[in-house]
Amino acid sequence: MADLFGDDAPPSPSPGTLSGAGRDDAPLADRLRPRALDEVIGQEHLTGPEGAIGRMVAAGRLSSMVLWGPPGTGKTSIARLLADAVDMRFVSISAVFSGVADLKKAFAEADRMAGSGRKTLLFVDEIHRFNRAQQDGFLPFVERGTVTLVGATTENPSFALNAALLSRAQVLILERLDHEALGKLLDRAEGLEGPLPLTDEARAALIASADGDGRFLLGQAETLYNAGLDEPLGPAELGAFLQRRVAVYDKDRDGHYNLISALHKSLRGSDPQASLYYLARMLTAGEEPLYVLRRLVRFASEDIGLADPQALTQCLAAKDAYQFLGSPEGELAIVQACLYCATAPKSNAAYAAQKAAWKSAKETGSLMPPANILNAPTKLMKEIGYGEGYSYDHNTGEGFSGDDYWPAELEPQAFYTPVERGFERKVRERMEYWNRLRAERRGA
Repeated sequence: MADLFGDDAPPSPSPGTLSGAGRDDAPLADRLRPRALDEVIGQEHLTGPEGAIGRMVAAGRLSSMVLWGPPGTGKTSIARLLADAVDMRFVSISAVFSGVADLKKAFAEADRMAGSGRKTLLFVDEIHRFNRAQQDGFLPFVERGTVTLVGATTENPSFALNAALLSRAQVLILERLDHEALGKLLDRAEGLEGPLPLTDEARAALIASADGDGRFLLGQAETLYNAGLDEPLGPAELGAFLQRRVAVYDKDRDGHYNLISALHKSLRGSDPQASLYYLARMLTAGEEPLYVLRRLVRFASEDIGLADPQALTQCLAAKDAYQFLGSPEGELAIVQACLYCATAPKSNAAYAAQKAAWKSAKETGSLMPPANILNAPTKLMKEIGYGEGYSYDHNTGEGFSGDDYWPAELEPQAFYTPVERGFERKVRERMEYWNRLRAERRGA
């Protein structure tokens, strides 16, 4: 791997030349790599004159940074162009293929080059794949200025990177390429290779299938060019010709939590259409259906509660149906539970009551309940007053005694406050009725 770190490494493309210059057989994405920062598509909020990268380049000084964004949004291109823009030596390492020995060699070479006045930009692709100890190994070299670190990650740096490393690097967020940015990429490809063999509708479908990934889009375009098609393809023919891109979704990573959060909040906001969309996003990307069902069950108790007690029943029934039928038939039961929860009246009164009651229980410790409601299974207990004065509610005309059930040292609390929605409106009416009876009997 000597050529990866030493002076024998191939130079990054200089302004005015295409990456892979002189190589007509290079992949289309390489031949279309931007030659200057102002040619980077879709990240103008960073590379423009007012962006963080634009300002650093204008000042001629780079700080260490982490480029966080989806695949195919230009992280590697930006890192190479940054080195060119401030005349720094560019060294690239992939955390997937490199180990401790590679890092040591890179740092030693950077130290040697610094002695001759040449600064090094160390680009670490997939930096989140280095473990905590390896990430800590960067710190002394970054602090001394031996290297300017530019890390690239598709994962949330808050979870994937050490706090010590994050405190020494600026996190810059690259945006998913939108339809307009992807269209510009295809324009560049067609400027180099000629018109794509697609109808306008198929071209729009090709852009949509890229899911914001410019590299994937150019790879699909190259497949179309190489096929030598005689007639333009329509959307249906394009779908049959090209593989469908699998959605970017790691079940234990940031995308997982973003989508379950979106589903939960759409349900809470009573938007069945958006709720169904995020449910579909998760299940079609391979999420475990039972995980989604567990979240729906939780939602039924946390955000609906007694406003519609059937919500919990519906979710548990959906779980049973899915376990009985499996996929794909059982997924319809999940859809039904999702739609039921989205359209049900909402209340977090039970959730709020639980939190308040748990807090009170922890704060009040082991207060004894009043003697009238204590169990008295022995003669001694009865003699010392356990159970004395207890009113059996069913023996009253209203089926309600109005007794005080709170410890003597604790004033009656109000943890649960039903809302004026759904079934909980009736619960609220009952509780108000009982409160009136209680007040009347205690005042008598």
